[in-house]
Parts: sequence; C-alpha cells; structure tokens
Amino acid sequence: MKLQQLPAARHEESTAQAMSADEASIRRDLAACYRLVALNSWDDLTATHISARLPGAADEFLINPHGLLFEEITASSLVKVNHAGETLAPTPYPINPAGFVIHSAIHMARADAGCVIHLHTRDGMAVSALEEGLLPLTQQAILVMSELSFHDYEGVATDLDERVRLQRDLGQKNLMFLRNHGTLAVGRTVREAFRSIANLETACAAQVAALSMGRPLHFPDPHVAAEADRKFSRDMMAASAERNWPALLRKLDRESPGYAD
Repeated sequence: MKLQQLPAARHEESTAQAMSADEASIRRDLAACYRLVALNSWDDLTATHISARLPGAADEFLINPHGLLFEEITASSLVKVNHAGETLAPTPYPINPAGFVIHSAIHMARADAGCVIHLHTRDGMAVSALEEGLLPLTQQAILVMSELSFHDYEGVATDLDERVRLQRDLGQKNLMFLRNHGTLAVGRTVREAFRSIANLETACAAQVAALSMGRPLHFPDPHVAAEADRKFSRDMMAASAERNWPALLRKLDRESPGYAD
C-alpha cells in the first residue's frame, strides 16, 4: 500500500477542511477509544488496531496511523482507507497491513460493524491460548459467552485470503478470540465496541487470576448463568455504553487531553 506523504501540518489542515460533521464526531470517538485503551494498558506499543466505519460510505473506514502510540493518536491523525487498501485522504502515515486485513474483513462482511477493536493484552492472549477458552467463572464472562467466536491462528494477518475465514468464523457474533493471538470486539458504534471489549478483557483478567490461585473453582449454576446471559441483550450493552461514554471522556480530558485535535 503506497501512501502519499505530506507534512503533518498540511495533512491536519486538509483533513479538517474535508470532513463532514458526522465524520468529525466519529473521529473524536475513535481517537478517544485509542486513548482509553492506552489508559487501561491494553495497548501493545504501536501494534493492534481499532477501526470505525464512516457514515454513508459502505467501503470506507478509519484506522490508526502505524507508528504512533495509542496515547498519541488524535482525531485528525486517523487514516481513511477503503476495502481495497487505498488511502482516501492525504496522510504522512502508513497503515499496518495486518490491521487492514483483519478490520477490512469484518467491515466488508458486517453492515452493522460500526467499530472493530482488536487487542493483544496479556490476559486476552492467555485465554485465547486455552483449549476451552473463556470459562463462566464471573458475571462479566457469563454476559459475553453467547457472543463469543473463535478463529484459528494463521500467522501474521497479511494474507488477504484470510479475510474469508475471519468472516466465516465471526459470523453474526460480536466477540472473537483470535487463537494464540488476542481478542476482538465488534460494535454498532465506537462506544458499544469499547464497552464490549472492556467486558471481555475484564473477564479474561479475572479468569487468569482465578486459575493462578491453584484452588478449586466454583462455577455458578448453569441454568442461572444461561438466564443471565439471555437477559443481557445487545441493546442493554449499547445503553450501558451510552451511559458510560460521557464519564470516560471526562476522564480523558483530565488524564489524556488533546485526543479531539
């Protein structure tokens, strides 16, 4: 993917002039999501990715500029690409081919995929490497069990052919373990995807902690767990995301300002 190289100041000026109000809003939420991932120590240097579909464009989405830490990403530095891997606005930054393959696959297959988050956290990778995956040990785990899917490791995701298998394995689920690799969440909005990945990452961390204690595990009654999972719908997740987002933005304003630039 050959990208046009421009000085950062010119890039930010041209981006600000060209974008719609809807795009500007999505850019701010996506940049905020990157900063929140960094604040939670879920980032992996400049690796892993979060993408957001642009409104009114079936094949356009935003993704991180490769080479920036998540704590450095701003709304104007996000890179606009299409499903062919072409950059659609001047940028001084490249994108990561592996990130493009994973995220384009899901945006292509799922019209409801407004945002896709992929992480390499220690706990997420650990659980992805377990044959049984996530166990119903905690409420957070129980509430995501029915949304989980699995994709076997195929090496660094730079082969476009892998997109078909990613799409097949995700299906209509909203969460995925990329085996021996990490976690992934899909949401209709950035806010919803962040809430989903937060639930999954918390469940993974709790499972790693519980298994590390070397004591007998207590599992909840499977009927109670199934009923709790049934009652926690995607709409409830979305409502929770909307309630939490303003508070998370206030946290960013205190601890990581500048994301909206």
